[in-house]
Amino acid sequence: MRIIRKNKRIYLDQTAYLSKVLQRFGMTNARSAVTPLPSGYVPIANSAPEDPNIRHKFQQLIGSLLYIMLGTRPDIAFAVTKLSQFAANPSQDHLNKAMYILRYLVGTSNYALVYDGVSGLGFEAYADSDWASDSATRRSTTGYLINLASGVFSWNTRAQKTIALSSTEAEYMALSDTSRQILWMRSLLEEIGYSIKAIPLNGDNQGAIFMASNPVQEKRIKHIDIRYHFIHQVVSDGKVVLYYIEGDKNPADMFTKNLGHLKFLQFRGQLGLEFYSPNDA
Repeated sequence: MRIIRKNKRIYLDQTAYLSKVLQRFGMTNARSAVTPLPSGYVPIANSAPEDPNIRHKFQQLIGSLLYIMLGTRPDIAFAVTKLSQFAANPSQDHLNKAMYILRYLVGTSNYALVYDGVSGLGFEAYADSDWASDSATRRSTTGYLINLASGVFSWNTRAQKTIALSSTEAEYMALSDTSRQILWMRSLLEEIGYSIKAIPLNGDNQGAIFMASNPVQEKRIKHIDIRYHFIHQVVSDGKVVLYYIEGDKNPADMFTKNLGHLKFLQFRGQLGLEFYSPNDA
Protein backbone atom coordinates (compact mmCIF):
# COMPACT_ATOMS: atom_id res chain seq x y z
CA MET A 1 0.00 0.00 0.00
CA ARG A 2 1.28 3.44 -0.92
CA ILE A 3 0.56 6.37 1.41
CA ILE A 4 1.00 9.93 0.17
CA ARG A 5 0.35 13.08 2.16
CA LYS A 6 -0.13 16.33 0.27
CA ASN A 7 -1.72 19.62 1.34
CA LYS A 8 -3.48 18.08 4.36
CA ARG A 9 -4.86 15.27 2.22
CA ILE A 10 -3.87 11.63 2.60
CA TYR A 11 -3.97 9.28 -0.40
CA LEU A 12 -3.97 5.48 -0.08
CA ASP A 13 -3.64 3.18 -3.07
CA GLN A 14 -2.40 -0.24 -4.16
CA THR A 15 -1.71 0.67 -7.77
CA ALA A 16 1.62 -1.17 -7.93
CA TYR A 17 0.14 -4.38 -6.52
CA LEU A 18 -2.88 -4.13 -8.81
CA SER A 19 -0.58 -3.76 -11.81
CA LYS A 20 1.14 -7.03 -10.88
CA VAL A 21 -2.22 -8.79 -10.52
CA LEU A 22 -3.37 -7.58 -13.94
CA GLN A 23 -0.12 -8.77 -15.52
CA ARG A 24 -0.33 -12.13 -13.77
CA PHE A 25 -3.77 -12.84 -15.20
CA GLY A 26 -3.10 -11.33 -18.61
CA MET A 27 -5.57 -8.45 -18.21
CA THR A 28 -3.28 -5.41 -18.49
CA ASN A 29 -4.71 -4.37 -21.87
CA ALA A 30 -8.22 -5.71 -21.33
CA ARG A 31 -11.25 -3.61 -22.23
CA SER A 32 -12.45 -1.81 -19.11
CA ALA A 33 -15.88 -2.29 -17.50
CA VAL A 34 -17.93 0.40 -15.74
CA THR A 35 -19.02 -1.75 -12.78
CA PRO A 36 -17.39 -4.66 -10.90
CA LEU A 37 -20.10 -7.08 -12.12
CA PRO A 38 -22.56 -6.94 -15.02
CA SER A 39 -25.80 -5.26 -14.01
CA GLY A 40 -28.34 -7.76 -12.71
CA TYR A 41 -25.89 -10.65 -12.47
CA VAL A 42 -26.69 -13.16 -9.72
CA PRO A 43 -24.21 -16.05 -9.25
CA ILE A 44 -25.52 -19.54 -8.63
CA ALA A 45 -23.80 -22.57 -7.13
CA ASN A 46 -21.99 -24.94 -9.47
CA SER A 47 -23.62 -28.38 -9.59
CA ALA A 48 -21.04 -29.87 -11.96
CA PRO A 49 -18.05 -31.88 -10.73
CA GLU A 50 -15.09 -29.89 -9.50
CA ASP A 51 -12.54 -28.76 -12.10
CA PRO A 52 -9.13 -28.47 -10.34
CA ASN A 53 -7.73 -26.06 -12.94
CA ILE A 54 -10.65 -23.65 -12.66
CA ARG A 55 -10.67 -23.89 -8.87
CA HIS A 56 -6.93 -23.19 -8.61
CA LYS A 57 -7.06 -20.14 -10.89
CA PHE A 58 -10.27 -18.84 -9.30
CA GLN A 59 -8.93 -19.12 -5.76
CA GLN A 60 -5.70 -17.37 -6.73
CA LEU A 61 -7.63 -14.54 -8.36
CA ILE A 62 -10.16 -14.16 -5.54
CA GLY A 63 -7.33 -14.12 -3.00
CA SER A 64 -5.65 -11.26 -4.85
CA LEU A 65 -8.92 -9.36 -5.18
CA LEU A 66 -9.70 -9.79 -1.49
CA TYR A 67 -6.33 -8.26 -0.61
CA ILE A 68 -7.07 -5.24 -2.80
CA MET A 69 -10.64 -4.92 -1.54
CA LEU A 70 -9.68 -5.07 2.13
CA GLY A 71 -6.90 -2.53 1.64
CA THR A 72 -8.09 0.37 -0.49
CA ARG A 73 -10.94 -0.62 -2.80
CA PRO A 74 -14.31 -0.74 -1.03
CA ASP A 75 -16.03 -0.31 -4.41
CA ILE A 76 -15.42 -3.98 -5.27
CA ALA A 77 -16.38 -5.29 -1.81
CA PHE A 78 -19.78 -6.74 -2.72
CA ALA A 79 -18.62 -8.34 -5.97
CA VAL A 80 -15.53 -9.99 -4.46
CA THR A 81 -17.29 -11.15 -1.29
CA LYS A 82 -20.20 -12.62 -3.27
CA LEU A 83 -17.99 -14.56 -5.67
CA SER A 84 -15.74 -15.79 -2.86
CA GLN A 85 -18.67 -17.81 -1.54
CA PHE A 86 -18.20 -20.18 -4.49
CA ALA A 87 -14.47 -20.78 -4.07
CA ALA A 88 -14.89 -24.46 -3.08
CA ASN A 89 -16.30 -25.44 -6.48
CA PRO A 90 -16.28 -22.51 -8.90
CA SER A 91 -17.66 -22.78 -12.41
CA GLN A 92 -16.28 -21.24 -15.57
CA ASP A 93 -18.94 -18.57 -15.21
CA HIS A 94 -17.66 -17.69 -11.73
CA LEU A 95 -14.13 -17.41 -13.10
CA ASN A 96 -15.31 -15.24 -15.98
CA LYS A 97 -17.04 -12.86 -13.56
CA ALA A 98 -13.94 -12.68 -11.36
CA MET A 99 -12.03 -11.67 -14.49
CA TYR A 100 -14.77 -9.11 -15.12
CA ILE A 101 -13.84 -7.48 -11.81
CA LEU A 102 -10.31 -7.13 -13.19
CA ARG A 103 -11.77 -5.39 -16.23
CA TYR A 104 -13.38 -2.87 -13.88
CA LEU A 105 -10.07 -2.39 -12.07
CA VAL A 106 -8.27 -1.82 -15.38
CA GLY A 107 -10.33 1.32 -15.87
CA THR A 108 -9.92 2.48 -12.25
CA SER A 109 -6.36 1.35 -11.53
CA ASN A 110 -5.22 4.85 -10.57
CA TYR A 111 -7.97 5.44 -8.02
CA ALA A 112 -7.00 6.18 -4.42
CA LEU A 113 -8.82 6.54 -1.13
CA VAL A 114 -8.60 10.19 -0.15
CA TYR A 115 -8.95 11.66 3.34
CA ASP A 116 -9.31 15.44 3.33
CA GLY A 117 -8.00 17.08 6.50
CA VAL A 118 -9.67 20.40 5.74
CA SER A 119 -13.09 18.97 4.92
CA GLY A 120 -14.29 19.46 8.50
CA LEU A 121 -16.19 16.17 8.26
CA GLY A 122 -16.09 13.78 11.20
CA PHE A 123 -17.31 10.23 11.66
CA GLU A 124 -20.50 9.12 9.94
CA ALA A 125 -21.80 5.59 9.46
CA TYR A 126 -24.29 4.04 7.03
CA ALA A 127 -25.94 0.64 7.27
CA ASP A 128 -28.19 -1.30 4.92
CA SER A 129 -29.41 -4.80 4.18
CA ASP A 130 -30.86 -6.74 1.28
CA TRP A 131 -33.59 -8.95 2.70
CA ALA A 132 -33.48 -12.67 1.86
CA SER A 133 -31.11 -11.97 -1.03
CA ASP A 134 -29.53 -15.43 -0.98
CA SER A 135 -31.95 -17.61 -2.94
CA ALA A 136 -30.41 -20.80 -1.55
CA THR A 137 -30.36 -20.02 2.18
CA ARG A 138 -32.78 -17.04 2.25
CA ARG A 139 -30.32 -15.15 4.41
CA SER A 140 -30.08 -11.40 4.07
CA THR A 141 -26.95 -9.41 3.30
CA THR A 142 -25.59 -6.74 5.65
CA GLY A 143 -23.51 -3.87 4.34
CA TYR A 144 -22.04 -0.88 6.15
CA LEU A 145 -19.43 1.82 5.85
CA ILE A 146 -17.94 4.39 8.23
CA ASN A 147 -16.56 7.65 6.86
CA LEU A 148 -14.01 10.08 8.28
CA ALA A 149 -12.72 13.27 6.62
CA SER A 150 -14.82 12.58 3.50
CA GLY A 151 -13.32 9.11 2.97
CA VAL A 152 -14.43 5.62 3.98
CA PHE A 153 -12.09 3.82 6.38
CA SER A 154 -14.21 0.87 7.53
CA TRP A 155 -16.54 -1.18 5.36
CA ASN A 156 -18.04 -4.66 5.24
CA THR A 157 -20.46 -6.83 3.33
CA ARG A 158 -21.52 -10.25 4.57
CA ALA A 159 -24.40 -12.67 4.86
CA GLN A 160 -26.34 -12.40 8.11
CA LYS A 161 -25.91 -15.33 10.48
CA THR A 162 -29.65 -15.86 11.05
CA ILE A 163 -32.66 -15.63 8.76
CA ALA A 164 -34.67 -12.43 9.08
CA LEU A 165 -38.46 -12.77 8.86
CA SER A 166 -38.93 -9.29 7.37
CA SER A 167 -36.96 -6.48 5.79
CA THR A 168 -37.30 -4.53 9.05
CA GLU A 169 -35.62 -7.34 11.00
CA ALA A 170 -32.84 -7.54 8.41
CA GLU A 171 -32.24 -3.78 8.68
CA TYR A 172 -32.34 -3.99 12.49
CA MET A 173 -29.59 -6.63 12.45
CA ALA A 174 -27.56 -4.53 10.01
CA LEU A 175 -27.77 -1.53 12.37
CA SER A 176 -26.64 -3.69 15.27
CA ASP A 177 -23.67 -5.11 13.34
CA THR A 178 -22.60 -1.59 12.43
CA SER A 179 -22.96 -0.35 16.01
CA ARG A 180 -20.55 -3.04 17.22
CA GLN A 181 -17.95 -1.90 14.72
CA ILE A 182 -18.49 1.70 15.83
CA LEU A 183 -18.03 0.72 19.48
CA TRP A 184 -14.77 -1.09 18.72
CA MET A 185 -13.54 1.94 16.78
CA ARG A 186 -14.45 4.29 19.65
CA SER A 187 -12.61 2.10 22.14
CA LEU A 188 -9.49 2.07 19.98
CA LEU A 189 -9.45 5.85 19.55
CA GLU A 190 -10.13 6.49 23.23
CA GLU A 191 -7.18 4.27 24.15
CA ILE A 192 -4.85 6.57 22.19
CA GLY A 193 -6.29 9.72 23.70
CA TYR A 194 -9.14 10.84 21.43
CA SER A 195 -12.53 11.67 22.94
CA ILE A 196 -15.28 10.78 20.47
CA LYS A 197 -18.79 12.22 20.55
CA ALA A 198 -21.86 10.23 19.56
CA ILE A 199 -21.42 8.96 16.00
CA PRO A 200 -24.35 9.31 13.58
CA LEU A 201 -25.54 6.00 12.12
CA ASN A 202 -27.84 6.27 9.10
CA GLY A 203 -30.36 3.63 8.07
CA ASP A 204 -33.15 3.61 5.50
CA ASN A 205 -35.79 1.65 7.41
CA GLN A 206 -37.81 3.66 9.93
CA GLY A 207 -39.21 0.53 11.58
CA ALA A 208 -35.72 -0.78 12.28
CA ILE A 209 -34.62 2.59 13.68
CA PHE A 210 -37.64 2.63 15.99
CA MET A 211 -36.91 -0.92 17.19
CA ALA A 212 -33.28 -0.03 17.86
CA SER A 213 -34.16 3.20 19.69
CA ASN A 214 -37.04 1.85 21.76
CA PRO A 215 -35.87 0.19 25.00
CA VAL A 216 -39.12 -1.78 25.25
CA GLN A 217 -38.70 -5.14 23.56
CA GLU A 218 -41.72 -5.95 21.47
CA LYS A 219 -42.92 -9.54 21.30
CA ARG A 220 -42.42 -9.70 17.56
CA ILE A 221 -38.63 -9.26 17.83
CA LYS A 222 -37.90 -11.45 20.86
CA HIS A 223 -36.96 -14.33 18.57
CA ILE A 224 -34.04 -12.36 17.10
CA ASP A 225 -30.65 -13.52 18.35
CA ILE A 226 -29.85 -11.66 21.59
CA ARG A 227 -26.55 -10.30 20.25
CA TYR A 228 -28.48 -8.04 17.87
CA HIS A 229 -30.25 -6.31 20.78
CA PHE A 230 -26.85 -4.95 21.80
CA ILE A 231 -27.66 -1.82 19.81
CA HIS A 232 -30.18 -0.72 22.48
CA GLN A 233 -27.34 -0.30 24.98
CA VAL A 234 -25.13 1.55 22.51
CA VAL A 235 -27.90 4.02 21.69
CA SER A 236 -28.95 4.54 25.32
CA ASP A 237 -25.32 5.18 26.30
CA GLY A 238 -25.15 8.00 23.74
CA LYS A 239 -22.37 6.38 21.71
CA VAL A 240 -24.49 6.16 18.55
CA VAL A 241 -27.31 8.37 17.29
CA LEU A 242 -29.65 6.88 14.70
CA TYR A 243 -30.90 8.85 11.71
CA TYR A 244 -33.17 8.01 8.81
CA ILE A 245 -31.90 8.37 5.26
CA GLU A 246 -33.83 7.70 2.06
CA GLY A 247 -32.95 4.39 0.46
CA ASP A 248 -31.83 5.89 -2.85
CA LYS A 249 -29.36 8.11 -0.95
CA ASN A 250 -27.85 5.42 1.27
CA PRO A 251 -24.34 4.55 0.00
CA ALA A 252 -24.34 1.32 2.05
CA ASP A 253 -26.70 -0.04 -0.61
CA MET A 254 -23.68 -0.77 -2.81
CA PHE A 255 -22.44 -3.23 -0.17
CA THR A 256 -25.62 -5.31 -0.25
CA LYS A 257 -26.38 -5.88 -3.93
CA ASN A 258 -25.10 -5.65 -7.48
CA LEU A 259 -26.14 -2.17 -8.60
CA GLY A 260 -26.62 -0.73 -12.06
CA HIS A 261 -24.15 1.69 -13.61
CA LEU A 262 -25.69 5.02 -12.59
CA LYS A 263 -26.50 4.07 -9.00
CA PHE A 264 -23.10 2.46 -8.55
CA LEU A 265 -21.26 5.59 -9.72
CA GLN A 266 -23.43 7.76 -7.48
CA PHE A 267 -22.50 5.81 -4.36
CA ARG A 268 -18.87 5.28 -5.35
CA GLY A 269 -18.49 9.03 -5.33
CA GLN A 270 -19.39 9.04 -1.62
CA LEU A 271 -16.57 6.68 -0.65
CA GLY A 272 -13.73 9.16 -1.11
CA LEU A 273 -12.31 7.27 -4.09
CA GLU A 274 -10.67 9.61 -6.58
CA PHE A 275 -8.45 9.36 -9.63
CA TYR A 276 -4.90 10.16 -8.55
CA SER A 277 -1.69 10.18 -10.55
CA PRO A 278 1.68 9.83 -8.80
CA ASN A 279 2.84 12.73 -10.98
CA ASP A 280 0.48 14.96 -8.98
CA ALA A 281 2.47 14.36 -5.79
